[in-house]
Amino acid sequence: MSLSVLGDLNWLAVVVATVAYYALGAIWYAEFAFGRAWRRSIGWELTPPQRTGARVYTIPLATCFAATLATAMIAAASGTDDVMEGLLLGLVVGVGIALPVMFVSGVFDTTKPAPKTHVAVGAGFHVIGLSLVGAVLGLWR
Repeated sequence: MSLSVLGDLNWLAVVVATVAYYALGAIWYAEFAFGRAWRRSIGWELTPPQRTGARVYTIPLATCFAATLATAMIAAASGTDDVMEGLLLGLVVGVGIALPVMFVSGVFDTTKPAPKTHVAVGAGFHVIGLSLVGAVLGLWR
């Protein structure tokens, strides 16, 4: 694979998949979903820090874009061209890359009050999110 695959991407699909991944995060980490458990797992017992600023929104958006772009490049290089293939690709990327990275971080991060919960919430988000990304990319290939 080379960077020339960038010219073969459906950039509208990349943008839509990025926004879907990011929007899933807004729901996933909301109070009614896993937000409270996640906040407790990192030690934000009651409320998050008051002065978080724009980085709370821009950094996750940028990382969702980076993961979506990498998944799109793999999809193009592997010939993924339908929803089920895209879903499988996203699942493989999520389980094969995101989950192990989160797991290693959680196992060795003794500063968090509940590292297993942190890993479960974070890895779950990325596995589901990357599966969604793959499905969108496969649908619009």
